[in-house]
Amino acid sequence: MAANSKAAGDANGMSDEERRIRDFALRAEAAVRERAGEFRDRAREYYDEATDQLETAQRYVTERVQEKPLVSTLTAVGIGVVIGMLLAGGRR
Repeated sequence: MAANSKAAGDANGMSDEERRIRDFALRAEAAVRERAGEFRDRAREYYDEATDQLETAQRYVTERVQEKPLVSTLTAVGIGVVIGMLLAGGRR
């Protein structure tokens, strides 16, 4: 019987072992593609959530700047001065 299966395998140009390896590789590829799709979907959800949160934060900051433009400007200048001093501190 093993000779018959070997002969059948030879007729297709593939042995039983080669066919099993090919089938295993196809199943592994399908599993990897499925998991990649799940990761892609999850990444898309995270991206959408992060985009929504960023838009909310941007609206909040814009509203605060419009409510108090002078305080916002002075705060931005102060932060810029502090960052400038920190960056220049290593050059002295």
